[in-house]
Amino acid sequence: MDVALQAALILLICVAFLLIIGAPIAVSLGIASVLAMISIMDFDNSLLTSAQRMFAGTNSFTLLAIPFFVLAGVIMNNGGIALRLINCAKVLSGRLPGSLAHTNIVANMMFGSISGSAVAAAAAVGSTMGPLQAKEGYDRNFNAAVNIASAPTGMLIPPSNTLIVYSLVSGGTSIAALFMAGYIPGIMWGLGCMIVAYFMAKKRGYKSDERVSLRVALRVFLDAIPSLFLIIIVIGGIIYGVFTATEGSAIAVVYSLLLSFVYKTIKVKDLPRILLDSTRTTSIVIFLIGVSSIMSWVMAFTNIPGIIADTLLALTDNIYIILLIMNLVLLIVGTFMDPTPAVLIFTPIFLPIAVSFGVDPVHFGIMLIFNLSIGTITPPVGPVLFVGAKVANLKIESIIKPLIPFFVVTVAILIIVTYIPSISLFIPELFGLVK
Repeated sequence: MDVALQAALILLICVAFLLIIGAPIAVSLGIASVLAMISIMDFDNSLLTSAQRMFAGTNSFTLLAIPFFVLAGVIMNNGGIALRLINCAKVLSGRLPGSLAHTNIVANMMFGSISGSAVAAAAAVGSTMGPLQAKEGYDRNFNAAVNIASAPTGMLIPPSNTLIVYSLVSGGTSIAALFMAGYIPGIMWGLGCMIVAYFMAKKRGYKSDERVSLRVALRVFLDAIPSLFLIIIVIGGIIYGVFTATEGSAIAVVYSLLLSFVYKTIKVKDLPRILLDSTRTTSIVIFLIGVSSIMSWVMAFTNIPGIIADTLLALTDNIYIILLIMNLVLLIVGTFMDPTPAVLIFTPIFLPIAVSFGVDPVHFGIMLIFNLSIGTITPPVGPVLFVGAKVANLKIESIIKPLIPFFVVTVAILIIVTYIPSISLFIPELFGLVK
């Protein structure tokens, strides 16, 4: 049997089997990768090489940004920042029918753009908005669908941990360019959700809020400015080269912690719990990157990406059809695999093909993350779907029906983003981050 086919079958069968029996994705990837490596070299060398690849895969200064951004997100989630952003969002969207639904969407976009976490946004904003919406008579399933559908905007609007992982795996694509590229697609996702929520709210007869006075609006905005200012500090500093993404993530931690102390929402005794929460999340991500590095080495050694590329190109040389096939594969993969391992596995396979047809790595990265972000709200594995359902205290089956219109709109936006590169590249080109 050909060595590439042998390694590919071991990887595919082992990962599928371990996932079916309930093994964690990181453990599944690690065991499958080591077994595949044993099949192509002797036992001692395979174990030694596996250990080396795990170390090399995680030995990166850029990766330090992930634990810091995760910690900053946990601090914000506990520091009263979400409530201030919700109040700000309520002023911005209060005059629309179903105003609380629009408030939820705008707040998720704001909170996601600060914390970089879709799950954190769904938990923090959903837990605050749920009781308010219930009090106004909103359908609970509709509320949960709105919260779940809009939470992944934080994976596109910077800072985004997934974009940092893609930067590393893609061979050093500019993090600043990726961050800037995510703004328009992320905002389009949020606006798409608002359009769906508008028509659904109209149909259900949900009303808008009473107009707030200018004085109240100004007070709310001023209260939210310190939280929103974090975006200007971190993203602005990265774009203009004041500091790297890793240094910016550390600044985000210090700023959010100081802000929480000023708001008196976090005490010193809360820090051990916050650090433990962020450590759990970080350890999962870093371990995933380490074991995926073994898989990437096996695929590169056996030329699996090259074989897949040749097979795909044998079917068609039309870039539009190739991008469509990639989208379909990634949408399917996203339904049962978390974004981080999917980025680690499929970037080395699909990126060289896309680049060979002239697709910019920054544009491809946004397309990739957009696909996998949809997967986070899709059964059976979608983490945002599960968190949103848990926060709303509902069964997933009851949320699927009101989620369908949001799925349709987000997939339509994905197609637009895929075939119009300027949507992703406009802002990076404006700042001279891509040529």
